[in-house]
Amino acid sequence: MERNINFDKWKWVQIKKNEQNTVWEQETIPSGWLTTVRKNKTNCIRVPGLINGERAVSGSLIFRQDVEKEEDNQIFHFYLSSNTLMTIDLEFTSFNQIPPEVILRQLNMTDNAVDGFLFLLGELVNDLLVEIDQFEESLHRLMWGVKKKNEMRILEHVFEQRHELMVCKNLLIPIQELKMAIEETDFPQVNNGEIFSRTCKRIDRAQVLLQAYGQELDSMINLEEVISSHRGNEIMKTLTVLTTIFTPIMALGALWGMNFRHMPELEWQYGYLIALLLIVTSTLLLYRYLKTKGWTGDLLKGKKRGSFLK
Repeated sequence: MERNINFDKWKWVQIKKNEQNTVWEQETIPSGWLTTVRKNKTNCIRVPGLINGERAVSGSLIFRQDVEKEEDNQIFHFYLSSNTLMTIDLEFTSFNQIPPEVILRQLNMTDNAVDGFLFLLGELVNDLLVEIDQFEESLHRLMWGVKKKNEMRILEHVFEQRHELMVCKNLLIPIQELKMAIEETDFPQVNNGEIFSRTCKRIDRAQVLLQAYGQELDSMINLEEVISSHRGNEIMKTLTVLTTIFTPIMALGALWGMNFRHMPELEWQYGYLIALLLIVTSTLLLYRYLKTKGWTGDLLKGKKRGSFLK
């Protein structure tokens, strides 16, 4: 059944989704909102204007999302006016960082339903900030993992972190839209209030953190692209130089591997020794030429311990 919580100055109606019809008999709420709630499974913010002479904001908000499974999320629906907050599937257990008794005490101190809803919204953002802190720890380990052991597995972790960050941003965007919708509605004595200001600052803090961590991940991805490109160039350079150096061996081997009847070199007494000397000399001369031109690069130099390019 629905649960009506009457505070000193306003009321919070908590119901579950399959119990909507009983509320419609008790509360004066547009039937269109109830119809939308029955079908809506995504974020949705509506500012319908004046309803029965009251300003109102309604919609749906996804406040939890599993990073592995798209369908594994938590969503609540709300209808907000100055004196009444109606929520579907938003209960005290929805908040991880604050106990129910503290929520009730804080809500009872608010002047209207909008401030109460903003307080709840701020606590949802606070839960998101805790997840962002955990993300920061994982990002720190990843950043030094790139330095210590740069390999394909690390790049996979970078993209996993990028996806997790996108999920967090996807949770924050509708909250920002909801904040702007409340500003647009211009509830009396709300937009300049302490609770509205504190909630906005939390939202801004989360946005700044997500933006900064996104830039860090982009830098890691760019670094990986540069390293991969450098490695590819070094591999192609190595193969090219080795092929060039061994060209005399292959050419002379192919020449004396022919099966022509008249090959005077086959009768030479020191032909084998001459062939070896010719191969070694031509190979060394070719290598010296490449090295003088600087075309061997860092192929023969050892990689520094802990280097990104090892």
